[in-house]
Amino acid sequence: MERTPDGTPVGVDDPYAVAGVCDHLTDDGRCRYALAHAGQDPAFAAARRADGDACHVGPDGDWRACPKYRSTTDGAACVRCDLEEIRMAHDEARPLLEEHHLMYGDAGDTDADDTPTADTDADDTPTADTDAGPHEITVSLCRWCHAKVHRSFARIDDDASPGPEAIAERERRRTRERSEAVFESARERYGDDGPSR
Repeated sequence: MERTPDGTPVGVDDPYAVAGVCDHLTDDGRCRYALAHAGQDPAFAAARRADGDACHVGPDGDWRACPKYRSTTDGAACVRCDLEEIRMAHDEARPLLEEHHLMYGDAGDTDADDTPTADTDADDTPTADTDAGPHEITVSLCRWCHAKVHRSFARIDDDASPGPEAIAERERRRTRERSEAVFESARERYGDDGPSR
């Protein structure tokens, strides 16, 4: 099983087997990285431009072959137990879901403002069409599944259901969400004195 830099398991043998479509792939099959960050890796951008900015891997291709591949989660539901996120506006409560890394991108892949930088080989030549090594791949896990994956041999593809604590927290948030959706006049909410100032 793959492991984090700290040595804890990530819950999968092959991150690419569960990885999603590249974050840089547009709906019409073009490479957004080459379009938006051409100055970061001119050789990569030129190769894509020569091919009409098309993704050289494609939506069903081998993502390992792309040096700019990145697949990050949308944070909508836990991939292990399907618990859905419920975020409360103006609430500092801890989210139900957390981002879980299956693979970490190279530390040198970003500059100070988190803009991806060019991958280079030993002689500082940009590697446009070769395997660039580690890519960033993340999925969403509820915080309970996240703890199980890192602290044991639980896998992200286990047939799991949300635990009692997760269900209780989700239902508490749903109840609060419903109560906030009910119309209540200022007089009903604050009484005759109005809101405190």
